[in-house]
Parts: sequence; C-alpha cells; structure tokens
Amino acid sequence: MAVLVPLWAGEPASTGADVKSSREVLAKWVETQQILAREKKDWQQGKEILGSRIDIVRGEIASLEEKLAALRKSGAESGQKKGEVGREEESLKDAAASVASWTAGLERDLRSLEPRLPEPVRAKVQPLYGRMPADPEHTHVTIAERLQNVVGILNEVNKFNGEITMVTEVRTLASGQPTEVRTIYVGLAQAYYVSPRGEAGVGRPGEAGWDWEPAADLAPNVTEAVEILQSKAKPKFVPLPVKIQ
Repeated sequence: MAVLVPLWAGEPASTGADVKSSREVLAKWVETQQILAREKKDWQQGKEILGSRIDIVRGEIASLEEKLAALRKSGAESGQKKGEVGREEESLKDAAASVASWTAGLERDLRSLEPRLPEPVRAKVQPLYGRMPADPEHTHVTIAERLQNVVGILNEVNKFNGEITMVTEVRTLASGQPTEVRTIYVGLAQAYYVSPRGEAGVGRPGEAGWDWEPAADLAPNVTEAVEILQSKAKPKFVPLPVKIQ
C-alpha cells in the first residue's frame, strides 16, 4: 500500500500569525513538490530517450549481423565477392567498435553513480554491476549483454526514485555502537532515520556515498512517519526538512 508522507503538517492555527506561518509552509511544500515533479519528469524522459537509442542500436547490430552472415555465405560460393565481404567486415568492425565505445561510456557513468545510490537499491543492482566488464577493451561479454545490464540498472534506479521506501538498517550512531534503525528514503534525494531510543538523523547523497548527520529534533516526526508507513497510524501530513541540491 503506498502511503503519502508529505513534508508539512499541523493542526489549523487559531491566530493570524499561525495562519500566515502555515501558508508559508504550504507554499514551500508546493514549491518543493513542483521541483521534485520536474526532476522525476526529466529522469523519465532521459530514460525513455536512452531506451529508444538502445533499441535502435540493437536493431542496427542485428541487421549488420544478418548482412555479414549473408555476405559470408555468398563469399563462400563466389570468390568474386570475397573482396566485398572483406570490406563489409571492416565496416561492421568499425560499427561494432563505435557501439562498444558508446556502451563503455554508459558503463563508466553508471559506475560513477553507484556510490550515490541508497543502500537498498545498490543491493538490488549489485549483481548487474558485477556483470559489467572491468576492462571494456578486453572482455568476452557481448554488447547485447552489456546493454541489458545497463538497462536493468536504470530500471531499478528509476523505480526507487519514484517511491518512498522504508527499510531496517544498522547504523553507527553518536554512541559509537552499531544500532538498528528505521530509515525512510524519499527517492534518491533524501532519507531520515530513527532508532528505538529516539536517535534521529538525516541522510543525503554525496560524491563518495551518503552523508548522514544527527538531527535529534526530528525524532518525533520521523517516528510518526514510520508508524504511518507501517499502517500503525492514520495518514497525515508530517513536517520533515528537505534540502534541494
């Protein structure tokens, strides 16, 4: 069951100042939702464009392989066509090299993205990352298999980015002891955690991985959001800070 965990809440105010404050919070929340919606739309459009390009490349590879097979057969039957087969093979080699180079670029981009992925989605795509060749110049993995790995990773990342995900993790807190916490990931951009003892914090993706910082004042709200996601409390607006990077 999908549960909406918005970024503001509160009972109706009884004073003019409270009403004004609530309106400002609502305006900021609406602005944040618009930003997140644009980012999600841009991500989806980019995924669709990439998928279309991959389909085109796959079609070109299949067509070139069929032509090569036909030319090889004809060349075996007629020595006159051997020269044509040789030229076509060179053309195919050039085309394959171009596709391989493009695929290697996609793989490099995904490897640079890997540290910025939340741990739950990293665990899902780790097998696909493991199938990516360490050295694209010297590998027996076919181009088609490499493209399938790329598409699989992008699909999982896109799915996670469009959801609110709650997981149980072990995190080392201020006490220095590993502690089990409930973590709420808001797509790929933000996360909040709370421990059974009420230790809370916020996480955001960094260049070398996710950066986590304590935020004790958020403990009540994060706890309430966890209970809503567990269906232990009725859905409502819960105020949680969001930093747009």
